[in-house]
Amino acid sequence: MDKFRMIFQFFQSNQESFMNGICGIMALASTQMYSAFDFNCPCLPHYNMVYGLGILLVPPFILFLLGFVLNNNISMLAEEWRRPQGQRGKDPAVLRYMFCSMAQRAMIAPAVWVSVTLLDGKCITCAFCTSVPVETLGNASHPLLSQGEVQRVLAQIPCKEIYNGQELIANEVAVRYLRCISQALGWCFVLLMTTLAFLVRSLRPCFSQAAFLKSRYWSHYIDIERKLFDETCAEHARSFAKICIQQFFEGMSTDLVAARCHLPRKTSEDAGEASKKLLGITDRGTMNMALKSWHRCKPPLHLHPPALPSGNGWAGAEQPPVHPSTPRRETAAYYSLV
Repeated sequence: MDKFRMIFQFFQSNQESFMNGICGIMALASTQMYSAFDFNCPCLPHYNMVYGLGILLVPPFILFLLGFVLNNNISMLAEEWRRPQGQRGKDPAVLRYMFCSMAQRAMIAPAVWVSVTLLDGKCITCAFCTSVPVETLGNASHPLLSQGEVQRVLAQIPCKEIYNGQELIANEVAVRYLRCISQALGWCFVLLMTTLAFLVRSLRPCFSQAAFLKSRYWSHYIDIERKLFDETCAEHARSFAKICIQQFFEGMSTDLVAARCHLPRKTSEDAGEASKKLLGITDRGTMNMALKSWHRCKPPLHLHPPALPSGNGWAGAEQPPVHPSTPRRETAAYYSLV
């Protein structure tokens, strides 16, 4: 039980570890989905290929989109891409890093699905059963079958219970031939994905280590800034609601006094603490203006003392540099009476 708790805490340590855990769960789920999937080839010409390739390619596309949907950074990326310029410029390298990171994680589950499907061989057997070389593996000189009938017989290869073309080609031979090709493609796909992952992980920092570190740092900064802003807004909303409720009940005190009810002595410590958390924003219009200003004109990424408010009250106006005053030089003259 402690091991599972440690693993769960590791996944919750940061956003990247959490998303790695989600991608791993999706990869395991894709294998379970395929094992529970009831594969039924139609065994009809022109339908087998559509069904086989559809099972091979459509679920990976759905899993790829699902990987983007489950990634919390997709909304952060869209917000950063579409926000106004304001006082903070946009770095295309950071946006590319965020998108590539999400795409790499979203491709894990589709890659697992394609690998398992190719190694199993049912989809390739169903899709390309009509392309079996009868001249090499069977009896191509069958006198009683036309070309269309041969295609119809070959389309029944995945359906062993209704296959009646043993005189043309043995069912076991055709299935084994197609499954060997499918497994070869599957292992090549696994090797290709492994090689690409190795190259991306190992060679990318070697060529642009400084740019990579910069993009990763500011990507993490955007994520942390968004979390802190949400926490600050939630804390402000809690304090706002607390004071609003207290003012409501204080307004009802007049009726209670008129009814000669003895009111308990109220403490102002909680109200004072909640008022400090409001940060001077005490009405709905001001809060809406602050949120709109945060979206339109985020503060620049350099720390400095707070500037005096400009005309709009939110964006700090650029002040002329203040030069230290030069001390005045005093000259003393001494006169002699001699």
